[in-house]
Amino acid sequence: MNEKTEIVICLGSSCFSRGNKHTVKVIEEWLREKRLRDKVYYHGSHCFASCDKGPMLKIADRLYEGVSAEKAIAILSEYFKV
Repeated sequence: MNEKTEIVICLGSSCFSRGNKHTVKVIEEWLREKRLRDKVYYHGSHCFASCDKGPMLKIADRLYEGVSAEKAIAILSEYFKV
């Protein structure tokens, strides 16, 4: 299957101020280091309407709550088996 994995990070004001500003950069760098940029569609979204559970991250239609930069890397490492 050559379909790209969609990774969406919430950039709404609540998630952004709770750490997703930093997490965006950390994920971008991790994807470059692991040479996965061509296998993913990585983008931001305005809001997932779960502000009380943020920061939010979605990978392949699965939503993750309370995601720090470190947790995001752990989730991605497990998902991509790297």
